Amino acid sequence: MSTKMSTKMHTRIDRRKFLRSAGLAAAIASASRAQPKRRLNIGHTGITWGYQPENAAAAIHDVASLGYQGYESFGEVLVAWQSKGGLDRVLDENHLPLISAYCGVNLTDPAKRADEIARAVLWANLIKHAGGVTAVIGPNAVKRPAYDFKASKSDIVSALNEICKAVGDVGITPVLHQHTGTCIESRDEVYSVLDAVDTRYVKFGPDVGQLAKGGSDPVKVVKDFLPLIRHVHLKDWNGGPNWAEYCPLGQGKVDLPAVLALLEQSSDMKIVMVELDPSRNPPSTPLETARISKEYLQKQGYVFRS
Repeated sequence: MSTKMSTKMHTRIDRRKFLRSAGLAAAIASASRAQPKRRLNIGHTGITWGYQPENAAAAIHDVASLGYQGYESFGEVLVAWQSKGGLDRVLDENHLPLISAYCGVNLTDPAKRADEIARAVLWANLIKHAGGVTAVIGPNAVKRPAYDFKASKSDIVSALNEICKAVGDVGITPVLHQHTGTCIESRDEVYSVLDAVDTRYVKFGPDVGQLAKGGSDPVKVVKDFLPLIRHVHLKDWNGGPNWAEYCPLGQGKVDLPAVLALLEQSSDMKIVMVELDPSRNPPSTPLETARISKEYLQKQGYVFRS
């Protein structure tokens, strides 16, 4: 082989190597642009496994096994576990921190106000004892067809102000969690209440799936109230026959990437909680649905514990 021919072959080989390297670098750069660095941690609520105290141990084990970084329980469940040494014992065994507990309260009946404040303070103390930081304040259910929001608004606002101030005095952050079928469901109700409450005490913890099911645009609501948001239930909605019309993340209609992009901008947000309601005879077990949601979030650039 002549020296001239050898030189040409090496040139072609070097060019191929260069082009492959350049292509790889371009692909890496493109992937980097497509996957911005994620700051938020990802937790999971226990509701998918059921509402009862006896469901908590399995829920905690499954959530921890998948590498989620936090757990949400219920105020009533924390109370029930006190006779068994506290739910924090099970959490510690699974190396999973408690983040929050859902605390359903009556906001429309002033006659129940004192009792509701006392219950909320009890739950807040249990959340704090177990290492949690947030009380998710859930409104009471109402018969929506006959419900008069305007007549109830002043009671709702005053109840939220008083309950949230009492919870905050314990050292726990109270967040209003709007919910379908309750006294705060629609877009107008959410905006009306949040515009009227004392935001020194009342923060916002939206459920984006519930917002979508209730007829709101979750992205717009999150954007409009981002400075007030301290907690989020990350849930997808498809109107299907299982899981109260919700579904594992990425299988529904909620623009989750847009929601997450907004939340990533908030220095007040540290963790978001994946949620899916329980269902009779669902096509997937709670563990499987939590795994599907995890895999979806991994594709969005989120990292889980190993």
